[in-house]
Amino acid sequence: MHADIHLQLHTLTAAELHRAAAHAVEVPTTPAPPLRVQLGWRLVELGLRLATPADRRPVTLAA
Repeated sequence: MHADIHLQLHTLTAAELHRAAAHAVEVPTTPAPPLRVQLGWRLVELGLRLATPADRRPVTLAA
């Protein structure tokens, strides 16, 4: 492929991606939980893993 054609195709593709990204930007409706809440749930998960016997599957908090 000729270098000039490759450069033009790259420019067109980049422009399409920029347009698509501009239309796809959305503000999340629910904010992320505070760090304190996230840390608390991680500690609960760690406690559940420590309390689970080794021969059983560990309990996880998958949302």
